Amino acid sequence: MGKVIERTLVSLDGIIGDPHVWALPYFDKAAQDDALAELMASDAMLMGRRTYAIFAKLWPSRTGAYFDRINAMKKYVFSSDLRNADWRNTSIIRGDVVDEVAKLKRESAKDLVIYGHTSIAQVLLAHGLLDEIQLAVHPVLVGSGKLLFREGERAALDLMEVKPRPNGVVALRYRPATKAIEGAERLTMISA
Repeated sequence: MGKVIERTLVSLDGIIGDPHVWALPYFDKAAQDDALAELMASDAMLMGRRTYAIFAKLWPSRTGAYFDRINAMKKYVFSSDLRNADWRNTSIIRGDVVDEVAKLKRESAKDLVIYGHTSIAQVLLAHGLLDEIQLAVHPVLVGSGKLLFREGERAALDLMEVKPRPNGVVALRYRPATKAIEGAERLTMISA
């Protein structure tokens, strides 16, 4: 059984929105090699409709080992309203995210990867299906944009690894903690 791993680029001020604008200068050879290694250890990518729309425009025409792997691997898009998925090896899943990911996880020999702390990642974290969160903290202050966590969301995480890179990015690996958050009856990560 594979793990579900979230990989998120985040600025020092906690912004995850539009990383293609502010994180691209830091996507050097070391970052590419790390991302490619994770993709090679994964059976598929999980994403929602909005992420799919962005990725399907950017990546199918790009080449190189990293992009070749993304384009070749299985991709599952969770959406009730997406009608067509033209990007190679993409399937649309209309069922319950929790049930469907639990099934994919049981059937996968390798990991399943999610790029970004999306609504899907939040739901999976809330239901104990997200096994690892990898944050690449970038030495940049963005000032505004979508934050890593929404107000009111809580999760306790155990640090697994800290890996500073020469370009100033710090890669952090966490797993959801088995201990409870003080004052929290149940982890509630789903938001409207």
